[in-house]
Amino acid sequence: MMDWTDRHCRYFMRLLSPSVQLYTEMITAAAIVHGDRDSLLRFDETEHPIAIQLGGSNVEWMKTAAKASAEVGYDEININVGCPSDRVQSGEFGACLMARPDVVAGCFTAMQQAVPIPVTVKTRIGIDDQDSYEFLRAFVDTLAAAGCERFIVHARIAVLEGLSPKENRTIPPLNYERVLQLKHDCPELEIVLNGGLQNLDQIDKLLQQVDGVMIGRQAYHHPYFLAEIEKYLRPEWPLPDRRAVVAQMIPYIEKQLGEGERLGRITRHMLGLFGGQPGARAWRRYLSEHAFREGAGVGVVTAALDMMPIAA
Repeated sequence: MMDWTDRHCRYFMRLLSPSVQLYTEMITAAAIVHGDRDSLLRFDETEHPIAIQLGGSNVEWMKTAAKASAEVGYDEININVGCPSDRVQSGEFGACLMARPDVVAGCFTAMQQAVPIPVTVKTRIGIDDQDSYEFLRAFVDTLAAAGCERFIVHARIAVLEGLSPKENRTIPPLNYERVLQLKHDCPELEIVLNGGLQNLDQIDKLLQQVDGVMIGRQAYHHPYFLAEIEKYLRPEWPLPDRRAVVAQMIPYIEKQLGEGERLGRITRHMLGLFGGQPGARAWRRYLSEHAFREGAGVGVVTAALDMMPIAA
C-alpha cells in the first residue's frame, strides 16, 4: 500500500468507519532517522486507532523510529516483513527478512523494550521456494519467543525473483488454510488474516476462525466497503451518506490546500467513493481530469458532486 494509505487517504477513510484500525503506508526506519521526521510521522488526531508500518533491519534505526512513532502518538508499531519490491529487498527489509527471523526478532525486542505500545509483525506465508507451513511456523515461533503476540499474515507467498510487486499481490495463490492452521496451532497468539478479501461473507466466516482481518486494495478502490464493514460490526451504527462524507472532506481539503498541498493528492483517494452508484463514472472522470490542474481548488470537488444524481 506504499503511496496509497497516506494521511489524506486515512483521514478520508476514517469518515467512513469510526472504529476500524488504520495503517500507514510502510515508512523506512532510515527515512525517519535521516529524513524529515515530522513530515513522515504526521497524522491527524481523528485517525485513531492508527498503526505505523516500519521497514528496516538495522536494530538501532528501528528502535529510534519506534520511539519517535510512539512519542507522536501512534497506537501500534508494525514491522513490515511482507513487502516484496526490489527496492525493499536491496534495503534488506520487507519480505526477504522472512529468511532471517533472528534479525526480525532482534529488531522486535529492541523496539518493544523502547516503547509502551504494542509492536506487531506483518508477514507473508512464505517466500520463493520456502513455501511450507513449517517455514511459516518457524518464523512465527522465533518472533513469539521474543515476545511478539500479534501477527498480520498475508495469505500468499512472496516471489522475490521474477515477479513485480503488483504481480505479487495477485499471482501467488491465496492459501487461507495455512493461516487458519497457524491460529489453530497457536491459539495464544493474535492472528489477523490479510489478502484477497472482497465481501462481508468472507469476512464473517474468517472472523469465526481468526482474530481479525486486514483489508487493503478492496477498501482502497471501493472505500464505501469500509462503511459496510463498520455496519456489519456495529448493526446499530447508521451508514453514512456519501454526499455527506464529501461535505466533511471540504474543510480538510481547504486546510491542506492552504498549507501548500495539491488537490489531486487528496482527491485521488476519493475516486471510488461512489462505486456502483449512478454517476460514479462522471465523478471519477471529472476529478481525474481537473484535480491536478494548476490552482485546482475545492470548486473541483463540488462541481464533481453536482454531476451526481441526488439519490447517490
